[in-house]
Amino acid sequence: MEKETLPNATAVLVLGICSIVFGCFFVGLVLGIIGIVLAGKGRKLYKEDPAHWDGYSSLNAGYIMSIIGTVIGGLYVLYFIIVGGTILSILSNTPHSGY
Repeated sequence: MEKETLPNATAVLVLGICSIVFGCFFVGLVLGIIGIVLAGKGRKLYKEDPAHWDGYSSLNAGYIMSIIGTVIGGLYVLYFIIVGGTILSILSNTPHSGY
């Protein structure tokens, strides 16, 4: 019997790579989450019948990269909130000229 390739294995790998590359933008966070969700479905199929499926290594690599990209994207969002809040706080406390 010939093994079938896990569905979305290549897509998860591409999403994982893109989530790391675009991690400093909000796009990386979204791509990472999508990659994790798609990888979860493929990992479940593989655990049910490992002998039937091929491509688990690329699925797992994409899953790991999606997690890394999600963490990078999350840190970027946190940084943006902290820096943006600090800038807004400084600007709101700055005395205005009296027009």
